[in-house]
Amino acid sequence: MALKSEVFKQTIKKSGFWNYKELYVFCFDWFKDNGYDLAETEYVEKNSDAGKEIKLAWSASKKVTDYFKNTISVGWHILSLNSAEIERAGKKEKTNKGDLKIVIKAELEKDYEDNWEKKWFPKFMRGVYDKYVMRTTNDEYEDRLNDNASAFVDQIKAFLEL
Repeated sequence: MALKSEVFKQTIKKSGFWNYKELYVFCFDWFKDNGYDLAETEYVEKNSDAGKEIKLAWSASKKVTDYFKNTISVGWHILSLNSAEIERAGKKEKTNKGDLKIVIKAELEKDYEDNWEKKWFPKFMRGVYDKYVMRTTNDEYEDRLNDNASAFVDQIKAFLEL
């Protein structure tokens, strides 16, 4: 079984005007531009008098080495999403209004292909390998993933003007 260590977790919240479609495409493109394989693992949409409620989950993964893999999970929860129109720089612009909550979690996954788990001796050696051989490398990959996830959050905040 692959070992996972959570290196980053942050929540972004926004109430008011923002463009759902543009934010979705922006985030999707960020993962593609940074070499991640992205899968939408959940999409639930409910309509009500207050507007749409959308729950959305993404899982993005990127192979770092044969032993390490980065995984970034993004959970979206949108409440009261409605179409809206605002005036920006003297021009009317179509957008959305609602409450947005995005939770970003980044994990570094070790031995994601379970190569060291098949027999008892390699499993034992993995503990030695992780503790003594790969310790600094593990820390470096965790720091890089933390920086990567933090940059993603910063870009979303800039996009949402937070």
